[in-house]
Amino acid sequence: MSTQETTILVGKKPTTSYVIATVMSFNAGAKKVILKARGGAIARAVSTAVMIRDKFLPNQVRISDIKLLTDKVTGQGGKERSVAAIEIVLEKL
Repeated sequence: MSTQETTILVGKKPTTSYVIATVMSFNAGAKKVILKARGGAIARAVSTAVMIRDKFLPNQVRISDIKLLTDKVTGQGGKERSVAAIEIVLEKL
């Protein structure tokens, strides 16, 4: 069964793990994949999107939207802080 939209949360794994997950999502029938990351994983999400667009699925996928966000995270001791976040939307052409 194929889905129209898939969300991948980018974290501490190597970039290639997220590239493979994204390619597999598109091969499974997804029309749109959203890469979400926050903090230090933002660079990994950007690298994943560029690798997909330029090397793994050239002329098949485009970056259709990028959202820059701020997430509120409750840390140790119940202290709330703001963390930068990003959402990168990849669409199949």
